[in-house]
Order: sequence, then structure tokens, then C-alpha cells
Amino acid sequence: MPSRIIFTEEFCQPENLYPFSLTRQIQDIRVGIMTIREKWEKILKAPSSDKWEDDYKDLDRSVHLDENIGEETFFMIHGNLLPTNRLVTAIRKLKDGEFISVNGNAGVIFRFTKKQISQPHKIRVTKAVTIRDEVKHISFPWDIFQLNDYGIRQDFQWITKNRLSQPLSKTNRVINRPAVFVEKGAVVEHAVLNAEDGPIYIGKKARVMEGCLLRGPLSVGEGALLKMGTRVYGATSIGPYSVVGGEIKNSVFFGYSNKAHDGYIGDSVIGEWCNLGAGTSNSNMKNNASNVRVWTQKGELNAGPKCGMFMGDYSRTAINTSVNTGTVVGVCCNIFGNGLTPKYIPSFSWGFDAVQRYDLSRAIADLEDWKNLKGQTVTKNEKAILQYIYKNF
Repeated sequence: MPSRIIFTEEFCQPENLYPFSLTRQIQDIRVGIMTIREKWEKILKAPSSDKWEDDYKDLDRSVHLDENIGEETFFMIHGNLLPTNRLVTAIRKLKDGEFISVNGNAGVIFRFTKKQISQPHKIRVTKAVTIRDEVKHISFPWDIFQLNDYGIRQDFQWITKNRLSQPLSKTNRVINRPAVFVEKGAVVEHAVLNAEDGPIYIGKKARVMEGCLLRGPLSVGEGALLKMGTRVYGATSIGPYSVVGGEIKNSVFFGYSNKAHDGYIGDSVIGEWCNLGAGTSNSNMKNNASNVRVWTQKGELNAGPKCGMFMGDYSRTAINTSVNTGTVVGVCCNIFGNGLTPKYIPSFSWGFDAVQRYDLSRAIADLEDWKNLKGQTVTKNEKAILQYIYKNF
């Protein structure tokens, strides 16, 4: 019987992953080479849907758990859960009506068919399978870059298993060649790739220009571009069709974003369709070396000794923007102003002085222009989500 994955945010408190959970389901957050959705789909060799959560993000892939669900075998997985080897082994042994509990806590993965649905959105379970393992999940934005080292290493194993890398040109200097994997169509010339401390993955049609200095663990996504002289430290993920330059360390770019010029981005997470103006840099450590406090919807929380910025989708900075330590930027912000940014910039901010708001129609028109640069257009779903965020956040 064919199987299907159903992701749920119900027990994951997606509000704690603001601003990235404003515009996407948690399972579509990138940690490592792939998004959480892509990881599970690849491992289980199954397509996925999202459980209907009765909110504004219930779109094309959302399904109701009722008698009309279909005849497949379903695996319902918490959307913030990263796969581990023990979890993967356990899920493959599950029987209908069983669920996985990690270290005796609540269930995180359920296997069921239509027969186990007792009433809409209620699954009848018969047995808990408890495993002892270190849970890998994202609960707050800083978990994304803090788990990115683990994510790259695990994804690298799953993606490259029983496969051969494309050859690298002799113009490059490569250290620990077996830990470097280059997909078909990627172009890498006159670069230094050091995989001693972790693997380096170069995606399809990616381009690494001359003079780039790369240290693993590192992922360069499909169609991404590293401009001349870019310096990238691990653990960093450059998402698909992003353009980067300057200096980057332990950061995640979800995809389609630009940091094309000099400037430093460290211990940060940048959403999709963002643009960082030339010279934009973030602070990732306080002057007194104390722990960084970050704005959340639960109040300010401790994110550890190093924490840069979290930028929501479709946001942009002006040239030479200086981003404060632990700054949270909402969705569709146009960031400019004097001095360091404030620690929290609400969605649809026009400048960071909180005097003027970015008009919704103008924001969507500007986004359309940015997407046109990469051959895409604003979708109906994107417009609906942005309209909801504009009215309610």
C-alpha cells in the first residue's frame, strides 16, 4: 500500500518561530541542505501533505483527517522534528495504530490508515513505541542556525549515498576531497574548498566564482551564486537561487535571497526573497560577551552567546545598514535609518523608526519586481498570506 506523510504544527507552537512561521509551515523551514519536508520525503520516499489546522496557512496541500482521506498508509509527523538515524529506523518498523514516543514524552510520529480515524481529526492509537534518542527539533529561530551543522552532515549522507560527485576542475584547491560533492551542472573554478571540518555540498547549476574561500560544513543550493572572493565559514546553508558575497558564517539563507556585496552576516537566518544592500552587516556578539536576548512573542529569551539577525521573507536593507545583535525583522520590511537597528522591526515597516508603514499594494508591487528578476511572479497564495499578515500582525 502506498504511503503519505502528513505534517502537523498542532503541538509545535509555531508562533515561537516568528517571523519564519508567518509565511510558511514549520516543515518548510530549511535546516541543513534540505527543508524539513524535503528530508522526510526523501527518507521515507513518500509525498507529503499538511494537516488542516484551521488557519490562514491552510492552502493547497492541507488535508482533513476524516473518512475521505484515502486508502494510503499515513505517517503524521510533527513539523518541527528533524530526522535522526534512530527515528528513521523506528518509523520503518511502525504498524498501523502505533506511534513513536522519544524518551517517554508525547508522541511525535504516528502511523495510521483510514480505519484508525475514530472521528474527524481524531486518531485511535493502540501502542506507544518508545525510543531513547536526542530529540532534534526547532522551537525558536536560533535553533535553525544552531542545528545547521547537524542538518548539513545528515543531509549530506542521505543525498550522496551510493552516488558519485561530478569532477572538480584542477583550477581549484580542495582539502579532503571525499567530503566534497558537486551536482551536475555546477561550475566551480579557482576556489579553495576545505572539507576537513565538515562536508561541502554544491547543488545543481550552482556557480562558485574565482577566489571564493569555502569551509565546511557548507551547502550551496541549486542555482545559487557565490560571487568573486566570497568567504564562507561553516555551518552555512545558501538556499537555492540565492546570490551571496562578502563574509558569511554559521547562517542559513532559505532561498532566492541576495547578499551580493561585502558585509558580514553571522549566526543568522535570512528568509526567502530578501535583499541585503551593499555593506549590510550584523553584530552577532555583545560587547560584554554576555548572552544575547532575542525578542519573541513570549518576551525576550536567551539565545546563547552568539546570535545575529532573523529576517522574515520579502524584507530588504539599505546600503551600509548596521544590524544590532539578536535583531528580529518581520515580513516585507524596507529597512533604512541612522545608527544600529532596533532589536525588533515589525512586519511591513517602512524604515526602522516605526513612523510609517509599508503600503500593502506597494509592497506586493515591489515584490513582483524582485521576483521578476529571477523569472518568477507573486502567487495567489502569497498574496493571500501577505494580506492576512498585514491586517493581523
